[in-house]
Amino acid sequence: MQITREQILEYHLGGKIGLRLAKPLMNVEDLCKAYTPGVAIPVKEIAADPSLVNRYSAKHNLVAVVTDGTAILGLGDLGATASIPVMEGKAVLFKAFADVDGWPVPLNHCRIGGKNEGPTDPQRVIDATCAIAPMYGGINLEDIAAPACFEIEDRLNDLLDIPVFHDDQWGTAVITLAGVMNYTLLSNRRLSDIKIVINGAGAAGIRIAEMLKIAGAGQVILCDSKGVISTSRSNLTAKKREHATDTSAKTVGDALKGAHVFIGVSVANCITSQDVLSMESYPAIFAMANPDPEIEPATIAEAMGNKPYVMATGRSDYPNQINNVLGFPFLFRGALDCNASEINVDMKIAAAKALAAVARDPVSNYVRELFREDRLEFGPHYIIPKPFDKRLYVRVSFAVAEAAVKSGVAPEKDLAAYRADLETRNETR
Repeated sequence: MQITREQILEYHLGGKIGLRLAKPLMNVEDLCKAYTPGVAIPVKEIAADPSLVNRYSAKHNLVAVVTDGTAILGLGDLGATASIPVMEGKAVLFKAFADVDGWPVPLNHCRIGGKNEGPTDPQRVIDATCAIAPMYGGINLEDIAAPACFEIEDRLNDLLDIPVFHDDQWGTAVITLAGVMNYTLLSNRRLSDIKIVINGAGAAGIRIAEMLKIAGAGQVILCDSKGVISTSRSNLTAKKREHATDTSAKTVGDALKGAHVFIGVSVANCITSQDVLSMESYPAIFAMANPDPEIEPATIAEAMGNKPYVMATGRSDYPNQINNVLGFPFLFRGALDCNASEINVDMKIAAAKALAAVARDPVSNYVRELFREDRLEFGPHYIIPKPFDKRLYVRVSFAVAEAAVKSGVAPEKDLAAYRADLETRNETR
């Protein structure tokens, strides 16, 4: 698919989001109910019982998409103002895929010294987010550079009673885990028995390592731009030290010898066909750097010949795209619907399992027509569902809500009735 620069700018002309009125304002009676004098009644109700804010406002379905613009996509630190098209895009995806109302909250003056350049000041982001939180049912942190993003998410989770989720950390981790789960089925291996090498130790790489370990991965080796993160290295950040391994391997190439899975969230062309050939039989290569992967799919295809392997990227023009849109809309849909106080690890793993299960079921004719690809059956070329698969709305959202209730971060809920409600809402979206 070829899209020109002019077509893209035209699509963004005037912005991508706006306000949709959920209630009519057609006459004097509506005006009196919407604003003065009628609005005083719900104000008093909420003042007397703050929990009623979810009942008498839009908070129950509204997510703030918060950023300081320090790590925009693969473009880097371009600031809060330049981040707005991405934050609007996130809001579009929230609404289109899960009927969640997202709203951009780009933050200026959240750098060290209160400036609009330089490293993130975690406390300023935390203070600003806490200040705007009363209006929102959830906080989606976006494009905030590491290591500040870790502290910001952890502390906001402690301070707020609504879900806080940094998609750059956990979104990629959830989708990657789903792909690895399905790879183990195809290769007839157990997660506990395989060796996984991750290249890239930023927000995504570190959380992928955490998710895999929590899910039961037996051996995970994390690498950064200086090579393997081993216990023999000094000057590691606190997060990197958590994942340091006792190994003699120095480079990513060394680590890949005998590995089953490579996961790249790093830079283009950093591994070779020889590195892949040094892996175990039936390897999986998740080369997710954008726009150019850690190794080109054509290079792997040529090196592997007729040998079985799984290839995934971050791009939509190759099979098995690890796309965060498969996760965050439904994680928030389920969390908001069950009034969860957080999105915990049980909910994230439940989402990954639900995603993996959807990929194992036959796809609809609608998805086939939309993507027009061969081999849309579970196998090496199809281990992850496609965006626009309407089953995700029900199955992932339900799995998240169920895990929230069972893990105690949401009140008791009639889950059978909730699933039926999701089915009905899905039919009318």
